[in-house]
Amino acid sequence: MTRPIGIDLFAGAGGLSLGFEQAGFDVVAAVEIDPVHAAVHEFNFPHCAVIPRSVTDLTGNMIRKAAGIGEKKVDVVFGGAPCQGFSLIGHRAIDDPRNSLVKDFVRIVRELESEYFVFENVKGLTVGKHRKFLDELIQEFSAAGYDVVEDWKVLNACEYGVPQDRQRLFLLGAKKGRKLPSYPAPTTSKPGRTEAGRPSAPTCADALKDLPDAERFKRLNVSDEVEVKKWGTTSAYGKLMRCEVSEGWAFGYQRKWNPNLLTSSMRSEHTDISRARFAATEPGEVEPVSRFFRLPSDGVSNTLRAGTDAARGAFTSPRPIHYKWNRCVTVREMARLHGFPDWFRFNETKWHGARQIGNSVPPPLARAVASEVLRALGAKPKKPTQRVDLGADALLRMGMSQAASYWGIANPISQRDRKSGIKKRKQSDIDPTQTSMRL
Repeated sequence: MTRPIGIDLFAGAGGLSLGFEQAGFDVVAAVEIDPVHAAVHEFNFPHCAVIPRSVTDLTGNMIRKAAGIGEKKVDVVFGGAPCQGFSLIGHRAIDDPRNSLVKDFVRIVRELESEYFVFENVKGLTVGKHRKFLDELIQEFSAAGYDVVEDWKVLNACEYGVPQDRQRLFLLGAKKGRKLPSYPAPTTSKPGRTEAGRPSAPTCADALKDLPDAERFKRLNVSDEVEVKKWGTTSAYGKLMRCEVSEGWAFGYQRKWNPNLLTSSMRSEHTDISRARFAATEPGEVEPVSRFFRLPSDGVSNTLRAGTDAARGAFTSPRPIHYKWNRCVTVREMARLHGFPDWFRFNETKWHGARQIGNSVPPPLARAVASEVLRALGAKPKKPTQRVDLGADALLRMGMSQAASYWGIANPISQRDRKSGIKKRKQSDIDPTQTSMRL
């Protein structure tokens, strides 16, 4: 069965990769410089070539070689390149060295001769002095031979079936002469609003109510996973996340997984004082000391953020407070609020796991965009029949130095490992037959 080919640049853990796969694309290569993110991507997409390098060091031919696609047509390149968007007086913002990764994105799209591209970034790129950078980026794509949808849009995840208020800019483009894709029409509205007859987005309760409280399990003090015999009542959204209905897989490949295993759920330690402050915080309000948002059971989450790596201060992701329990949400609960299904795994530490979610595009939003690219291609999505194994569990247990060693690269992030309380796995614990082709 032939499916259109996609390539993910700045892939992270794979939110865009999953959305494009679920829309009907085969994502054959993912470029990600952070070795911990690269390891998690390899776990969840074991048949995708993970390239743990900077795009600056890559050419289109190198990516083709790693992906093993030869001269096959590349249908879409997608990704969210980091950019500063500032300009020196008298200079183009796009030429600022701090924005070189964005120019590399354009270069690789051109070198791969991709039919389409999707460029994702922060909403702030559309306002103030950043707007100059956005205009120059569109000119850069034009010079590379691509038309861009002129009325670019900022899309909110809660309008595409995600229980989170998260706005992101998407630029959609095609080779000159090809049909441009449309932006996806919203399918849901923010709870409490009635918009064009659309149903409400899933609420925080819809997303989380069937997940057992992590604090019931002592094992989750030292591990991020535990076998669960009894789950709560599952909402329609929860059934999608647990893949209890075929729509949960959409047009993606079914993974072999254990649905009774609660994963990415390592517990947090909170003082009695913190818990008292959490208890005093009303749903939908911000706790004044920690500045953590308390989830409303009948509304959506605030924007989940990534925190920073050590080069930028090593600030922990500000996980919101659960609407029912006086604690911060777990990484799995963050994943539910982001639209990641339960089979999808993250690094076992709360720090890396939360960072991987906060940096990613919600898969249902990515799928909505990808479906429009597929439509512009004139292709119909095809549902795969084969089920695939996930990668080696050791890929989820690595700190930064271990992951860099696994990939055979220098640590590019200048980041120290955080103590996780977990016994470190040895390099020899990884089955080399489970790894992807690497440069």
